[in-house]
Amino acid sequence: MAMQLDPKAGPIGIFDSGYGGLTILNAIRKQLPQYDYLYLGDNARTPYGSRSFEVVYQYTLECVRKLFELDCQLVILACNTASAKALRTIQQHDLPLIDPNRRVLGVIRPTVEAIGNLTKTRHVGLVGTTGTVQSLSYPMEVNKLFPDVAVTGEACPMWVPLVENGEHDSPGADYFVEKQLNHLFAADPEIDTLVLGCTHYPLLLNKIRKYTPPHVALIVQGAIVADSLADYLHRHPEMDQRCTKKGTCRFLTTESEEKFATSASIFINETVVATHIVV
Repeated sequence: MAMQLDPKAGPIGIFDSGYGGLTILNAIRKQLPQYDYLYLGDNARTPYGSRSFEVVYQYTLECVRKLFELDCQLVILACNTASAKALRTIQQHDLPLIDPNRRVLGVIRPTVEAIGNLTKTRHVGLVGTTGTVQSLSYPMEVNKLFPDVAVTGEACPMWVPLVENGEHDSPGADYFVEKQLNHLFAADPEIDTLVLGCTHYPLLLNKIRKYTPPHVALIVQGAIVADSLADYLHRHPEMDQRCTKKGTCRFLTTESEEKFATSASIFINETVVATHIVV
Protein backbone atom coordinates (compact mmCIF):
# COMPACT_ATOMS: atom_id res chain seq x y z
CA MET A 1 0.00 0.00 0.00
CA ALA A 2 1.35 3.44 -0.95
CA MET A 3 2.43 5.75 1.87
CA GLN A 4 0.12 8.71 2.53
CA LEU A 5 1.61 12.14 1.84
CA ASP A 6 2.34 13.92 5.09
CA PRO A 7 0.07 16.98 5.40
CA LYS A 8 3.13 18.96 6.43
CA ALA A 9 5.04 18.12 3.26
CA GLY A 10 6.99 20.96 1.68
CA PRO A 11 9.99 21.88 -0.47
CA ILE A 12 13.58 20.90 0.27
CA GLY A 13 15.27 23.89 1.90
CA ILE A 14 18.71 24.93 0.70
CA PHE A 15 20.47 27.44 2.94
CA ASP A 16 23.64 29.44 2.42
CA SER A 17 25.08 32.58 3.96
CA GLY A 18 25.30 34.06 0.47
CA TYR A 19 25.37 32.87 -3.11
CA GLY A 20 27.82 29.95 -3.11
CA GLY A 21 25.08 27.49 -2.17
CA LEU A 22 23.62 28.09 -5.62
CA THR A 23 26.39 25.81 -6.97
CA ILE A 24 25.04 23.07 -4.67
CA LEU A 25 21.45 23.85 -5.67
CA ASN A 26 22.41 23.61 -9.36
CA ALA A 27 23.87 20.15 -8.91
CA ILE A 28 20.96 18.91 -6.78
CA ARG A 29 18.33 20.19 -9.24
CA LYS A 30 20.21 18.59 -12.12
CA GLN A 31 20.14 15.19 -10.41
CA LEU A 32 16.76 15.48 -8.66
CA PRO A 33 14.67 17.82 -10.84
CA GLN A 34 11.31 16.45 -9.68
CA TYR A 35 11.50 17.97 -6.18
CA ASP A 36 10.49 21.46 -5.05
CA TYR A 37 13.27 23.66 -3.65
CA LEU A 38 13.34 26.78 -1.50
CA TYR A 39 16.69 28.58 -1.45
CA LEU A 40 17.46 31.05 1.35
CA GLY A 41 20.51 33.28 1.14
CA ASP A 42 21.34 35.27 4.28
CA ASN A 43 22.97 37.87 2.05
CA ALA A 44 22.43 40.77 4.48
CA ARG A 45 24.76 39.12 7.02
CA THR A 46 27.26 37.45 4.72
CA PRO A 47 30.11 36.55 4.91
CA TYR A 48 29.97 33.96 7.69
CA GLY A 49 33.53 32.77 7.10
CA SER A 50 35.23 35.12 9.57
CA ARG A 51 32.50 35.13 12.25
CA SER A 52 32.60 33.35 15.61
CA PHE A 53 31.09 29.92 16.26
CA GLU A 54 28.29 31.46 18.35
CA VAL A 55 27.28 34.03 15.73
CA VAL A 56 27.34 31.51 12.86
CA TYR A 57 25.28 29.09 14.94
CA GLN A 58 22.72 31.78 15.85
CA TYR A 59 22.37 33.06 12.27
CA THR A 60 22.13 29.55 10.85
CA LEU A 61 19.52 28.47 13.39
CA GLU A 62 17.39 31.54 12.60
CA CYS A 63 17.47 30.70 8.90
CA VAL A 64 16.71 27.01 9.48
CA ARG A 65 13.72 28.00 11.64
CA LYS A 66 12.48 30.29 8.85
CA LEU A 67 12.68 27.45 6.31
CA PHE A 68 10.83 25.19 8.76
CA GLU A 69 8.12 27.87 9.09
CA LEU A 70 7.79 27.72 5.30
CA ASP A 71 7.06 23.95 5.48
CA CYS A 72 10.53 22.59 4.66
CA GLN A 73 10.88 19.19 6.32
CA LEU A 74 14.48 18.74 5.17
CA VAL A 75 17.10 21.51 5.04
CA ILE A 76 20.54 21.29 3.46
CA LEU A 77 23.19 23.64 4.84
CA ALA A 78 24.85 24.34 1.48
CA CYS A 79 27.54 26.31 3.29
CA ASN A 80 30.77 24.87 4.65
CA THR A 81 31.07 27.47 7.41
CA ALA A 82 27.54 26.79 8.66
CA SER A 83 28.12 23.05 8.37
CA ALA A 84 31.36 23.41 10.33
CA LYS A 85 30.14 25.74 13.07
CA ALA A 86 26.40 25.11 13.47
CA LEU A 87 25.23 21.75 12.08
CA ARG A 88 26.17 19.51 14.99
CA THR A 89 24.54 21.74 17.63
CA ILE A 90 21.37 22.15 15.56
CA GLN A 91 21.13 18.39 14.98
CA GLN A 92 21.81 17.40 18.57
CA HIS A 93 20.27 20.24 20.57
CA ASP A 94 17.69 22.15 18.55
CA LEU A 95 15.99 19.60 16.29
CA PRO A 96 14.72 17.42 19.16
CA LEU A 97 13.05 20.54 20.60
CA ILE A 98 11.74 22.02 17.34
CA ASP A 99 10.57 18.86 15.57
CA PRO A 100 12.37 15.52 15.91
CA ASN A 101 10.93 14.40 12.56
CA ARG A 102 12.64 17.14 10.55
CA ARG A 103 16.22 16.92 9.34
CA VAL A 104 19.13 19.28 8.73
CA LEU A 105 22.07 17.94 6.69
CA GLY A 106 25.42 19.53 5.82
CA VAL A 107 28.02 19.38 3.07
CA ILE A 108 31.12 18.31 5.02
CA ARG A 109 30.32 14.67 5.77
CA PRO A 110 29.46 13.65 2.17
CA THR A 111 32.54 15.51 0.93
CA VAL A 112 34.77 13.68 3.41
CA GLU A 113 33.28 10.32 2.44
CA ALA A 114 34.57 10.88 -1.11
CA ILE A 115 38.16 11.34 0.06
CA GLY A 116 39.00 7.75 0.95
CA ASN A 117 38.77 6.38 -2.58
CA LEU A 118 40.81 9.18 -4.14
CA THR A 119 43.94 9.73 -2.09
CA LYS A 120 46.79 7.27 -2.58
CA THR A 121 49.41 9.16 -0.55
CA ARG A 122 46.87 9.68 2.30
CA HIS A 123 47.77 13.38 2.27
CA VAL A 124 44.83 15.70 1.57
CA GLY A 125 44.69 19.45 1.13
CA LEU A 126 41.76 21.68 2.04
CA VAL A 127 41.04 25.20 0.83
CA GLY A 128 38.20 27.09 2.51
CA THR A 129 37.16 30.16 4.41
CA THR A 130 39.01 31.12 7.57
CA GLY A 131 36.06 29.84 9.61
CA THR A 132 35.93 26.46 7.92
CA VAL A 133 39.70 25.89 8.14
CA GLN A 134 40.06 27.10 11.74
CA SER A 135 37.08 25.03 12.91
CA LEU A 136 39.09 21.87 12.11
CA SER A 137 35.79 20.22 11.12
CA TYR A 138 37.31 18.60 8.04
CA PRO A 139 40.29 17.01 9.84
CA MET A 140 37.95 15.78 12.60
CA GLU A 141 35.50 14.21 10.14
CA VAL A 142 38.33 12.74 8.07
CA ASN A 143 39.89 11.27 11.19
CA LYS A 144 36.63 9.49 12.07
CA LEU A 145 36.42 7.75 8.69
CA PHE A 146 40.06 7.60 7.60
CA PRO A 147 42.39 7.88 10.62
CA ASP A 148 45.44 7.36 8.38
CA VAL A 149 44.76 10.47 6.27
CA ALA A 150 46.53 13.76 7.09
CA VAL A 151 44.68 16.99 6.24
CA THR A 152 46.46 20.30 5.65
CA GLY A 153 44.19 23.34 5.52
CA GLU A 154 44.72 26.69 3.83
CA ALA A 155 42.42 29.62 4.57
CA CYS A 156 41.67 31.67 1.45
CA PRO A 157 39.92 34.83 2.68
CA MET A 158 40.04 36.65 -0.65
CA TRP A 159 38.51 33.92 -2.82
CA VAL A 160 34.85 34.48 -1.86
CA PRO A 161 34.96 38.28 -2.37
CA LEU A 162 36.59 37.72 -5.77
CA VAL A 163 33.73 35.46 -6.83
CA GLU A 164 30.94 37.60 -5.40
CA ASN A 165 32.35 40.69 -7.11
CA GLY A 166 32.49 38.89 -10.45
CA GLU A 167 36.32 38.98 -10.46
CA HIS A 168 36.86 35.19 -10.60
CA ASP A 169 38.22 35.41 -14.17
CA SER A 170 40.45 38.40 -13.47
CA PRO A 171 44.27 38.59 -13.13
CA GLY A 172 43.70 39.47 -9.48
CA ALA A 173 42.12 36.07 -9.00
CA ASP A 174 45.22 34.44 -10.50
CA TYR A 175 47.38 36.23 -7.95
CA PHE A 176 45.40 35.11 -4.91
CA VAL A 177 44.73 31.55 -6.13
CA GLU A 178 48.37 30.95 -7.04
CA LYS A 179 49.59 32.47 -3.76
CA GLN A 180 47.33 30.33 -1.56
CA LEU A 181 47.89 27.07 -3.46
CA ASN A 182 51.67 27.54 -3.53
CA HIS A 183 51.56 28.00 0.24
CA LEU A 184 49.45 24.87 0.69
CA PHE A 185 51.60 22.59 -1.48
CA ALA A 186 54.77 23.95 0.11
CA ALA A 187 53.35 23.01 3.52
CA ASP A 188 52.75 19.41 2.35
CA PRO A 189 54.22 18.39 -1.02
CA GLU A 190 52.68 14.89 -0.66
CA ILE A 191 49.10 16.15 -1.12
CA ASP A 192 47.44 14.24 -3.95
CA THR A 193 43.80 15.24 -3.30
CA LEU A 194 42.44 18.76 -2.83
CA VAL A 195 39.06 19.49 -1.26
CA LEU A 196 37.38 22.68 -2.44
CA GLY A 197 35.80 23.36 0.94
CA CYS A 198 33.66 26.32 -0.06
CA THR A 199 30.66 26.38 -2.37
CA HIS A 200 31.96 29.50 -4.15
CA TYR A 201 35.09 27.79 -5.36
CA PRO A 202 33.65 25.96 -8.40
CA LEU A 203 33.63 29.37 -10.10
CA LEU A 204 37.40 29.50 -9.56
CA LEU A 205 37.88 25.95 -10.84
CA ASN A 206 39.82 26.89 -13.99
CA LYS A 207 42.31 28.93 -11.99
CA ILE A 208 42.55 26.30 -9.25
CA ARG A 209 43.38 23.64 -11.86
CA LYS A 210 45.93 26.00 -13.40
CA TYR A 211 47.93 26.29 -10.16
CA THR A 212 47.38 22.75 -8.84
CA PRO A 213 49.88 20.00 -9.80
CA PRO A 214 48.30 17.86 -12.55
CA HIS A 215 48.41 14.64 -10.50
CA VAL A 216 46.26 16.14 -7.72
CA ALA A 217 42.57 15.13 -7.73
CA LEU A 218 40.06 17.92 -7.04
CA ILE A 219 36.96 17.30 -4.94
CA VAL A 220 34.13 19.62 -5.99
CA GLN A 221 31.13 19.46 -3.71
CA GLY A 222 28.04 19.92 -5.90
CA ALA A 223 27.75 16.48 -7.48
CA ILE A 224 28.91 14.78 -4.26
CA VAL A 225 26.21 16.48 -2.18
CA ALA A 226 23.59 15.73 -4.85
CA ASP A 227 24.55 12.03 -4.86
CA SER A 228 24.44 11.98 -1.07
CA LEU A 229 20.99 13.59 -0.97
CA ALA A 230 19.63 11.13 -3.55
CA ASP A 231 20.99 8.26 -1.46
CA TYR A 232 19.54 9.76 1.74
CA LEU A 233 16.05 10.11 0.25
CA HIS A 234 16.25 6.55 -1.11
CA ARG A 235 17.19 5.23 2.35
CA HIS A 236 14.55 7.35 4.12
CA PRO A 237 11.29 6.96 2.19
CA GLU A 238 9.39 8.55 5.08
CA MET A 239 11.31 11.80 4.46
CA ASP A 240 10.97 11.46 0.70
CA GLN A 241 7.20 11.41 1.18
CA ARG A 242 7.44 14.72 3.07
CA CYS A 243 9.22 16.46 0.17
CA THR A 244 6.83 17.85 -2.45
CA LYS A 245 7.52 17.12 -6.10
CA LYS A 246 6.32 19.68 -8.63
CA GLY A 247 9.74 20.66 -9.99
CA THR A 248 9.60 24.23 -8.64
CA CYS A 249 12.34 26.42 -7.22
CA ARG A 250 11.92 29.66 -5.25
CA PHE A 251 14.54 32.06 -3.91
CA LEU A 252 14.55 34.06 -0.69
CA THR A 253 17.09 36.64 0.45
CA THR A 254 17.63 38.76 3.55
CA GLU A 255 19.15 41.46 1.30
CA SER A 256 17.78 43.46 -1.62
CA GLU A 257 15.80 41.40 -4.14
CA GLU A 258 17.41 43.24 -7.05
CA LYS A 259 20.92 42.75 -5.71
CA PHE A 260 20.28 39.04 -5.19
CA ALA A 261 18.94 38.62 -8.73
CA THR A 262 21.99 40.37 -10.22
CA SER A 263 24.58 38.50 -8.16
CA ALA A 264 22.83 35.14 -8.47
CA SER A 265 23.29 35.34 -12.23
CA ILE A 266 27.04 34.76 -11.63
CA PHE A 267 26.21 31.35 -10.17
CA ILE A 268 23.04 30.17 -11.88
CA ASN A 269 22.21 30.18 -15.59
CA GLU A 270 18.62 31.39 -15.37
CA THR A 271 16.65 34.50 -14.52
CA VAL A 272 16.19 34.57 -10.75
CA VAL A 273 13.32 36.34 -9.03
CA ALA A 274 13.92 36.57 -5.30
CA THR A 275 11.66 37.51 -2.40
CA HIS A 276 12.99 39.56 0.51
CA ILE A 277 12.39 38.10 3.97
CA VAL A 278 13.33 38.88 7.54
CA VAL A 279 14.59 35.98 9.65
